[in-house]
Amino acid sequence: MNTSHRRSAYACLALSMSLVGSYVALSKPLAAIFPVLLLAWLRFGIGAIAMLRWLRKPADEPPLSRRTQGLLFLESLFGNFLFTICMVTGVSLTSAVTAGVTMAAIPAAVALMSWLFLRERVAARTWLAIALAVAGIGLYALSRPDAGADSAASASPQAWLGQMLLVGAVLCEAFYAVIGKRLTTSLGPKRITSIVNLWGFALSTPFGLYLAWRFDFGSVAWSIWGLLLFYALAACVWTVWLWMTGLCNVPASQAGTFTVLLPISAAVVGMCVLGERVTSMQALAFAIALLGILVATWPGRKRLAQHPSASGASPF
Repeated sequence: MNTSHRRSAYACLALSMSLVGSYVALSKPLAAIFPVLLLAWLRFGIGAIAMLRWLRKPADEPPLSRRTQGLLFLESLFGNFLFTICMVTGVSLTSAVTAGVTMAAIPAAVALMSWLFLRERVAARTWLAIALAVAGIGLYALSRPDAGADSAASASPQAWLGQMLLVGAVLCEAFYAVIGKRLTTSLGPKRITSIVNLWGFALSTPFGLYLAWRFDFGSVAWSIWGLLLFYALAACVWTVWLWMTGLCNVPASQAGTFTVLLPISAAVVGMCVLGERVTSMQALAFAIALLGILVATWPGRKRLAQHPSASGASPF
């Protein structure tokens, strides 16, 4: 892989996670109005309409095998459906600080699963980058001004269940990255994005129809509908396409370090748009996390660019 392709892949991965953090921060008004599963159904429905042309099979693409179809289903099940349920429910049963510290484990989980399932060799420098990412996001969560209140909330009787659900969200995100890397060996980013979204729409439809029947859509302001449109396009179209495009040229373990941009971009949007404050300690935490990305992407003498399909058999 030449330098220009590598830099383009890094840019796609960084922009993808930055957009995720942005729409997560801006989705607070949506979550206050729409039930979670109804919001997911509307999001997937808008995404399906936006990506109708992407569903068409390119002329040079082979027919989808049963294995590829199964991977596409699992990609949507873990990355879209189960991740949303585990994350939202886990935060409601514990605290935002607990969620922040737990989510910091995503880069390490991606690297471990890449080693186990894709047979990727994780370099020492990548492990260092992961350690910096985990330390930075963990420090950010623990240095939040409302950490004391969150700690009290995390002591509730159901906190153990919430913590397990957050761990499940971490594993779902790791599976999403690893399965996505395997899918990029046979399908283009647009096809992956559109089919995965369609599966998400199918999985959420029973819940969405039930909740929509009881929901008063007439009470929703036009500004909220505009925010929903941005949320759907960002969550279903732009971020997934950018992530899959970057994964085509970057090992999954290295791509996992870019997930630290999710909480960073969410905090920046919260500060600039929602009027939240970032302390000097939190700024230091972000700097440590960003240093992890710099370590992971700094050009070296010999860069591992081994393709998963060339490294032996894989469960995926």
